[in-house]
Amino acid sequence: MKILEIKNLCKEYGKGETKVDALKDVSFEVEQGEFVAIVGPSGSGKSTLLHILGGVDTPTSGEVIISGTDIGKLNENNLAIFRRRQIGLIYQFYNLIPILNVEENMTLPILLDGKKPDKKLLKDLVEKLGLKDRLKHLPNQLSGGQQQRVSIGRALINHPALLLADEPTGNLDSKNSKEIISLLRKFNRENNQTVIIITHDERIALSADRVITIEDGQITKDEARN
Repeated sequence: MKILEIKNLCKEYGKGETKVDALKDVSFEVEQGEFVAIVGPSGSGKSTLLHILGGVDTPTSGEVIISGTDIGKLNENNLAIFRRRQIGLIYQFYNLIPILNVEENMTLPILLDGKKPDKKLLKDLVEKLGLKDRLKHLPNQLSGGQQQRVSIGRALINHPALLLADEPTGNLDSKNSKEIISLLRKFNRENNQTVIIITHDERIALSADRVITIEDGQITKDEARN
């Protein structure tokens, strides 16, 4: 089942002589349960692509269809709701709320919806992430690896259609990097969670089911690894 359809995506910045084509007619599809790595040199457009997929940036033209919904046709309020419920975002620098503890950071998307967290789901997620003894800790009381685990939990709390990770190991040492990728793989395999990850790390790319290479705003390779 197609979870994501990208059709003729273009993104331009500036005008006239200063115009930059960050993305040029990018098209691809992702099936539910795929683990996809998007790679490319700095300035290739891969982070721009991820931000558009996550609904935090808008394309100049083209379509982004997630679970049958063309997110470009949603108004600002409905897009915010859709993003919160259907898209999980993981960033390099965690983006945790410093005054909220681990449990509050993880359940924030649900609380913003005015709902109560599913205690059983939260407990299961916390145990898988190895955060059982850290629920009342603030972000500054955690290691970098633990903070990234919290951000993964926050991204997964609503069972999103897409889990998008932008250089999730870029701020971590090799040991924590391996653990974070192992966790993402675990959720991908056990929960059929679709994962798209932006990375410079060749080892991460090699662990993916599929590697999409972007150069100068265009897809130059799209290879299945299995």
